Amino acid sequence: MASSSSQNVFNTLRKVFPSYSISLTNQEIAEKIAKTLINGGLKPLETTPYLLFNLNSQITQLVLSNPRVPPHSGLIFFNFLRRNQSLASYRPDLQAHVTLIYRLYEARKFAQLKNIVNCMVTCDYFRCSVSGIVASFEDGYKNNSKFAEKLCDMLLRVYADNRMFDEALCVFHYMDQKGFEIEERSCFVLLLALKKSDRMDSFFGFFDRMVQKGVEITVYSLTVVIDGLCKRREVEKAKALMCKLAGRGIKPNAFAYNTLMNAYIERNNFEAVHEILSLMDKNHVGYNATTYTILIQWYASSGKFEEAERLFEEMCNRGIEPDIHFYTSFINWTSKFGKMKRALELFDEMTERGLVPNAYTYGALINGLCKAGQMEAAGMLVNEMQSKGIDANQVVFNTLMDGYCKKGMINDALRLQIVMEEKGFKPDVFSFSTIASGLCRLNRNNEAKTLLLTMAERGVAPNLVSFTTLIDIYCKEGNFVEAKRIIQDMEKKGEKPNIVTYNTLIDGYIKQRKMKEAYKLKDEMEDKGIMPDSSRLTSCVMFKSMLPLHVFRASRANLLLHTGPKAMAQKRRVDIVYGIRMLHGHHDLQSH
Repeated sequence: MASSSSQNVFNTLRKVFPSYSISLTNQEIAEKIAKTLINGGLKPLETTPYLLFNLNSQITQLVLSNPRVPPHSGLIFFNFLRRNQSLASYRPDLQAHVTLIYRLYEARKFAQLKNIVNCMVTCDYFRCSVSGIVASFEDGYKNNSKFAEKLCDMLLRVYADNRMFDEALCVFHYMDQKGFEIEERSCFVLLLALKKSDRMDSFFGFFDRMVQKGVEITVYSLTVVIDGLCKRREVEKAKALMCKLAGRGIKPNAFAYNTLMNAYIERNNFEAVHEILSLMDKNHVGYNATTYTILIQWYASSGKFEEAERLFEEMCNRGIEPDIHFYTSFINWTSKFGKMKRALELFDEMTERGLVPNAYTYGALINGLCKAGQMEAAGMLVNEMQSKGIDANQVVFNTLMDGYCKKGMINDALRLQIVMEEKGFKPDVFSFSTIASGLCRLNRNNEAKTLLLTMAERGVAPNLVSFTTLIDIYCKEGNFVEAKRIIQDMEKKGEKPNIVTYNTLIDGYIKQRKMKEAYKLKDEMEDKGIMPDSSRLTSCVMFKSMLPLHVFRASRANLLLHTGPKAMAQKRRVDIVYGIRMLHGHHDLQSH
């Protein structure tokens, strides 16, 4: 509405004073606008805008560069021209932007300066290249290298913030050519932006340029590069870089060490983890909360709870407060290993410290209780969670259903599924697979099969577990044609059968004494690089050798009965040869 009103005023005044502005020069109009801004601010220009009739880039430039106009007033005038739709043809050009930036630089108003630089590089109504911007301040401010240096530094950051990486790299190159001081903080902004945008080749390339051009490298840039290398699984390269820069006086901090240590833990390289800990001790780098969290989680996940508890005590004695993330992780691992008493103690300790458990904390504890078969306690914890305004999520519902199914409480699991759907959660593949497995445990195979076959109709794609459960059902029915078809269907859908899937089918064949098919499937597994476990091999050998072993024993008894002690030496040789041939899968006794 305001823009429309201003436009109407313009049109009216043009008719009333058609030649007023023509009698004034650009200098005179600029002077009058400047006086208006100084004495009355922007309002007189909005109510009586006759001074803006013949506004042009020169007038705007004269107003913004007028030393008597305070930078704040110049900024107001600039924004008025930029935002007012009725003044679209008078919007500030590149030179106006640079002029105002210089005024703000002189006044040390760097926050406002950055905003104008951002407007300049993201402006919709004019696009200017890096070379164009550089040329504009080279022409007007070539004797003020500090301003040019500051503007370039700000440009580097703003381009990085706007993910305009090619432009940012051009600015870096220009600054290097001109011999400007390049601030590491600005380079860090660009490094971080490249990493967040997953431009990893540019990220590492830019860091190399920083090192080559002598930019001061701080521990912050070092840490972000170490993290980038670790995420690319180049952990040894990250460690080598850390040691190299440490030799140049850039000492890694706890964050850098933590990043490397976490990468080694993920790769189960425990020797390297201890090397990192030794380096921290050698360089007098103390553990922080993250260090303790990583180490305690590592020991707990490996079942080394004594060491985990020792570190936890050390952490508390050093006055390092564990946070909610730490407690949730520790509770999760103690619960997974069935140490529910300790998990509940940690939960109580956490709340006593004033930390508020979240859905993940409750979920970890509920999962542990369900695995321990303590379904009543799990239900009570769910009620407590909901009373505190934390709704049960899909994971919690699935965890409870799994617990009920493993306890044989299938009806409770089915009722919970209905509650879950009433709360707006659609059963996922885990929900269906859990219920189906529970039904199978109770020999309700037809119900399980129906559930799994209708799963796709509800828009849920089967996974490895649901496929394997269905194969197990068909094997129990003796329907091996369908069981094999399921395996083929899995492969078509990109779900590769694993050892459990194959073992399920092998077990089915063995139980039906289909040893030829079992051995054929075993060979198929090995061709695909999947080695059957020893129990299945033993089962196959036992069933396959049962008949020839029976024949052998009968022959042996007959030999002893009719030939007496004289034949014992021959018998022992037969035993030895038979044993050797049995190991190699040969059962033809007639050849002996």
